[in-house]
Amino acid sequence: MDNNGGAVVTSKIALLQVNPIVGDIGGNASLISELANQASQAGASLAVTTELAISGYPPRDLLLQADFIDTCHTTANNLESAIPILVGTPVPPLDDRSLPGNGVVRAGDSVREVTRKQLLPTYDVFDEARYFEADERPGIARTIAGLDIGVTICEDAWQHCGATPNDYDSDPIAQIVEWGRQGVVLDATVNLSASPYHANKSGIRVAVARCAAASLNHPFLLANQVGGNDDLLFDGRSVIAWPNGTAVVAPAWKEGILIADLSSPEGCVWIGDGEITILGSDEDVEHEEDDLLDAIIIGLSDYCRKSGISKIVLGLSGGIDSALAACVASAAVGPANVTGISMPSRHSSQHSIDDARATADALGIEFSLQPITELHTAADSALAELLENGDPVAGENLQARLRGLIVMAHANANGAMAIATGNKSELGQGYCTLYGDMAGGYAPLGDLYKMEVYALAREFNKRVATDAVNESTLTKPPSAELAPDQKDEDSLPPYPILDEILRLHIEGGLDATEITQKGHDSETVREVLTRLSRNEHKRWQMPPAPRVSMRAFGQGWRQPLAARHDWRQ
Repeated sequence: MDNNGGAVVTSKIALLQVNPIVGDIGGNASLISELANQASQAGASLAVTTELAISGYPPRDLLLQADFIDTCHTTANNLESAIPILVGTPVPPLDDRSLPGNGVVRAGDSVREVTRKQLLPTYDVFDEARYFEADERPGIARTIAGLDIGVTICEDAWQHCGATPNDYDSDPIAQIVEWGRQGVVLDATVNLSASPYHANKSGIRVAVARCAAASLNHPFLLANQVGGNDDLLFDGRSVIAWPNGTAVVAPAWKEGILIADLSSPEGCVWIGDGEITILGSDEDVEHEEDDLLDAIIIGLSDYCRKSGISKIVLGLSGGIDSALAACVASAAVGPANVTGISMPSRHSSQHSIDDARATADALGIEFSLQPITELHTAADSALAELLENGDPVAGENLQARLRGLIVMAHANANGAMAIATGNKSELGQGYCTLYGDMAGGYAPLGDLYKMEVYALAREFNKRVATDAVNESTLTKPPSAELAPDQKDEDSLPPYPILDEILRLHIEGGLDATEITQKGHDSETVREVLTRLSRNEHKRWQMPPAPRVSMRAFGQGWRQPLAARHDWRQ
């Protein structure tokens, strides 16, 4: 036995922390083979991929196509590698009445299916029971590279540690523990994972790995996907945990290989950018201040790269949201590929134009000044009778829609993607205009509360060592500038209060009474929640946004549209 509570094993296992492209079966297979061969050269005798690495995760309704399943399975079986690989892939149904499986294939020395996922999550962003047939027990890869390995897939490890809201009938980790009591001796258990990111998720993942290792009494290795796929982000941070609580964590947001030396944390090696972190049994993962910033940059960068988009255009108003969005776009695709358009109206202040130009100059992105005064006057004239007798908001929204028209014209003419610049607080209150400032293919700030936008703007300035977002933008009162002397707080509570009410309801699940009991004004709470409900139709039409919170608008937020519920009653 070694001092970490496990048997001394000289063989090394490589965890391939991959960033797959959904549907790019051949490309993903080539990436896996390349990384496995690098791992072999570094002394590893076995490689382990992430969950569904062949298909990319999440493949969603591609899994309803039988030929997609067959191609994934065949490709996994035919992987070429210098060492055996445990490959995550969809596997065909067991019979003509069942669904396919979320499986693991042993490729490299002898091709055969090792296991299928047992626990299929159906909460938050997950809907795996729609696509897969659950297995009844975890797998064992016997005498593979001289090792006997327990094999689990993502959620299979979370039930044992009480880290999932689902209450399943089985516990795959407990099943492997029971095998040990019956004389089945394993060198390690691996977990092929595609564990989506949200703030502070890495600490939970390490706790799950430690809990599993302690129960199994041997090392537990979790290979986690990295990168962005649509609205879901994966932070990597693959984990190796020993029974005594020692853990090794791979870098965040980096593709690479974590070589696990089962006998010693000090023998573990990371191949790629960044460095591993070794945690003692009483040490937790440290929160990284710029983690959210990395997350939204990776989200936009991967969305563009995987969609074949090279250029971005956005409205640059001189406000905090568009300034941070420009910073993120510049980091994601390079400043030479970003255009910011200032579109002042008769209500715009000179400082807004100046602040927009200052951000563009600091970032080195293209800046275009295109006033909307003439378009606005023409539209006002054409719609004069309608606007005079209608809701004043219609006139304000007209300006936002004219700006959306200009941004989309720039995008179409230049083969670029427009991005929307709204944040979660404003989207939650409907403080945004359909076909106006909501126009775009992606919303990089769509899961950031307003005060997080300010914090990340300051963090970006620190990262680039310049005022990409200048002090004027950071300190002036927020305003849409759609009417004279307009301020956001004319219509909304102060943002620190609004953010907290929305967070308590959206992520904490608290109702109006419970939020009021937290010290918030009852009338304000009910107004905020009523506006949240009334503007659901806008969020059904918003572009995808990278999920960084525990509950984001999108897949994890499924509210009715045609409904009657007034929180003020």
